[in-house]
Parts: sequence; structure tokens; C-alpha cells
Amino acid sequence: MARGAVKLEALRIPKPLRGFASEAELFDLVLDGDRVASVAPSAPQDSARGILLSACVDAHAHIDKNYTVQEVGAAQGNLFAAIERMNGHRAGWTADSLRPRMERALEDAWRSGTRALRTHLDWVQPEAPVSLAVFESLREAWRGRVELQFVSLTPLDLFADAEAGERIAREVARAGGALGAFVYRNEALLPKLDRVFELAHKHGLSLDFHVDEGLDADASGLRAIAQLVRARGFAGRVVCGHACSLSVQDDAVAHETLALCAGAGLHLVALPTTNLYLQGAWDRTPVPRGITRIREAAARGLRASLATDNVQDAFYPYGSYDLVETFGLGVQVAHLAPALDWIDSITLAPAQALGLAWDGRIAAGCPADLVVLAATDEHELIDPRGRRRSVIRAGRILEHTA
Repeated sequence: MARGAVKLEALRIPKPLRGFASEAELFDLVLDGDRVASVAPSAPQDSARGILLSACVDAHAHIDKNYTVQEVGAAQGNLFAAIERMNGHRAGWTADSLRPRMERALEDAWRSGTRALRTHLDWVQPEAPVSLAVFESLREAWRGRVELQFVSLTPLDLFADAEAGERIAREVARAGGALGAFVYRNEALLPKLDRVFELAHKHGLSLDFHVDEGLDADASGLRAIAQLVRARGFAGRVVCGHACSLSVQDDAVAHETLALCAGAGLHLVALPTTNLYLQGAWDRTPVPRGITRIREAAARGLRASLATDNVQDAFYPYGSYDLVETFGLGVQVAHLAPALDWIDSITLAPAQALGLAWDGRIAAGCPADLVVLAATDEHELIDPRGRRRSVIRAGRILEHTA
């Protein structure tokens, strides 16, 4: 072993994260500089010291909104009330008020083991929001720690104004972002969506939609997007978050939509914290769970991501940027078992959705950006002790968490 190299011993690497073939259960790794130099089966194979993950990827967050719940209050199950509250609060946003909140989110994500994060930025006028300049500054400041991406979050109806849509797309392209829209039971849905696709094609942009974020079975945004992806040749360039309405649609309709999504190469992101909080009744125990059909999507080869979404704002008044904790909630609410078989939902699947250079598979030569969990098997994975971790970035241990 080279001088200065670090050895990790007797770690369980979940099968979805293995970039190598082996029947072994436990592995020793040597880290040399910022790379994994070798991965080999441990001897003996009977006592795991932890579970090894590639550093996590957060495919859907809102770091412009977070940590505002004390000022705006919690909406308690009313998505549109939350939107209205944030609209009022946004009017007072300045670079000086945004930067501490956005930086706090990145610190939390970084120390939890997140290597890349895509945030949606509220973009409700043709003019760029003040948050964009703050984001661009932070993207540069955090380079090498958290890889940052952004999406313009714009009401779909605004794209009916040709000049406004062109202005937004042009600025998103300049700043290196993805073009996005909030899509939910809009009138003239197809022509408005088609306009977004047209702008993305013209400016060379990928797309990322908030779609069907509710429990109305007649919401058809996801299906329309999948059809347009195929018609316009956008396979692999479109992400759709939420898709809650899919959960309450007739099985035949939902399965047909998922088949369209899989055939279109669409990326699906489920947001368990916010959607469990916002969707369903508040005057009784909610029976609908408010989460999209993750297992049915996987059966069609469409591996969904799990992501943070909102943290301590009107949409979700609790939470943090710990993706392992979010994963644990997703495992419980969507019955994702065995849990370790779904760990790609916070590693590989979002890395693919964001187009990252490293897909997150662990093998000799991969980046030494890793997370070692105290858990030794899947049953310890989501308890407080099992979630304790060492975060390793560029081959160096960042932090042991309590």
C-alpha cells in the first residue's frame, strides 16, 4: 500500500453500487489520493464494520425557500396556500437575505455526504430572480465540494407569453441551468408544454418539471410530457418531479403512463417528505400516501430518485438535507424492500438524471467520494445509530457524525 493511502476494511457494498462482479459480501478498499485504488473481498467474510455508499446526489431541492417557516408558517396540507405564502415572502428577498439560507443548506448537504445538488429557483417573472446571482456565486464558491445545478421554476402559463418564455430560456442558457415549469391541470396543456420543449431545443437546454403535484386523478401532465419527449427526441434530457396524481389513477391508466415514461427515457423523482405532508386530508388520517408509483416504475426499468425537496418552509416545515434520512422515509412509505436494493435512488439514479460525470458505482479508479454508514445490514440502515456515518471526500474523512 502506497504511503499516505487509506484502507477501509470489512464494508458491505450494496449490489446496485458495485462497479465490479463478485459474490463476496464484504470488501476492503484502498484509497490513494482522491481515487479508490483497489476493491477486494475481505478475509474473513463474517463481520461487517459498516455499509459503504458512494456520496449521495440530491436531484430536487429548493435552497432559495428553505428555513423560512418561522416567518411564513406551515401550510398544513394546502399546496396552493404554501405557494401564496412564499409569493408574499419572495417579494422581500435580497441577495443579503438569501445567501445565508442557501449557504446553510449547502453546509448541511455537504456534511451529510451529498456530492451534487440540483435546486429549483422560483422564477415567476420574465426577469431573472435575485436568487440566480446568489446561486451563481455559490456554485463557484462550492466548486469541488458540492456540484451545483439549478432549474428555473416557472408557472407553465407564463410560457404562453412568447416574449417572456424566450427571455427566461435565454437567461437560463446563459447561466448554465435547466428549463423548468410547474405543471398541474393547466388549460391548453399540450401547446404550452410544446412551447417549453421548443425553447429548450432552441437554446440547447435540458428540462425539469414539477408535474401533477396533487391527488386529482384527471391530472395528465406526466403523460403529456412523456409523449412530447418521444415526439421531439428529448430522451434522457427530461426530469419529472412529484407525479403524485399517478398514485390515485386507475391501474391501467397509470401503468400505460409509466410505460410511456420508460420508453421516453424520462427520469422520475419522488419527494416523500413534502408530498406526505401536503397531500391528502388534514381533517382525518390521510389514506392516500401522496407518493408516486416507485415500484411500478422500477418494474418497467424506470428507476426513480428520492430527493429532499423542501426544508423548513411553508411546503414542509421540518427536515434537513440528509438524504439517508429521506431515503429511510421513502423505504417505509413506498415499501421498498430489501432496502439496500433501492439505495440507487439516492446515488445512481439521480446521478444519471443530473448527467454527472460519475454514475456513483464503486470500483477501482472511481472518485474517493464515499459515505461509510455505521449500519452493518439493511435492518440497521435507517435507525439513528445505523445512520451515523463518516463522510469521505477526495479520499479524506470530512466528518464523523453523531
